[in-house]
Amino acid sequence: MSGHSKFANIKHKKEKNDAARGKIFTIIGREIAVAVKEGGPDPNNNSRLRDVIAKAKSNNMPNDTIERGIKKAAGDANSVNYEFASYEGYGPNGTAIIVDALTDNKNRTAANVRSAFTKGNGNVGTPGCVSYMFDKKGQIIIAKEECEMDPDDLMMLALDAGAEDFSEEEESYEVLTDPDGFSDVRQKLEEAGIAMASAEVTMIPQTWVQVTDEEAVKNIQKILDLLEEDDDVQAVYHNWEE
Repeated sequence: MSGHSKFANIKHKKEKNDAARGKIFTIIGREIAVAVKEGGPDPNNNSRLRDVIAKAKSNNMPNDTIERGIKKAAGDANSVNYEFASYEGYGPNGTAIIVDALTDNKNRTAANVRSAFTKGNGNVGTPGCVSYMFDKKGQIIIAKEECEMDPDDLMMLALDAGAEDFSEEEESYEVLTDPDGFSDVRQKLEEAGIAMASAEVTMIPQTWVQVTDEEAVKNIQKILDLLEEDDDVQAVYHNWEE
């Protein structure tokens, strides 16, 4: 599974068990709560909430679950006390890892993140120590099997909507945007009836690191697994070419 194939990673995650799906729903639920608190419960007037709803649907979250999450956050906005936290560090062989979290206890989250790195023979660094090796981009993945549009027409649609780049993989298309323009591009593709396997603002490595030592591979995987099991962790980005 190449580190370059985002679509392969998406399929792999969606094939995981119900426990993994529950974790994804927890992540999205927190994002809904924060989006509602910051911009209100009406997605028509809250672009961040619109984007989270799109993410929820692409992960097969039921509509009634989404609506319950919005109503709960709207009715109990003062109790939503999640804070954003980001951590950066190194895995074995100099691999770079960024961890984004939404937490109600930064001390707990920091300790858990540090523990995950330590158990995988890595270490947490200072802010900015690895993020310079990534580009922050809006990324939309479209599965070819779910898109009947001609590739050239799809590319023109994306570029006309404001996308920065369009590329084709074996099983999918990738649309990249400026982070600030992501919501508009995603919405225009949605309005055109384009089904999206994934749509999110993410951190894309400028270069990928190959690791051949078996012990190092096990340790990197251990770090990533421990981080992804943590309920406070929203996203993990790395430059390991799996």
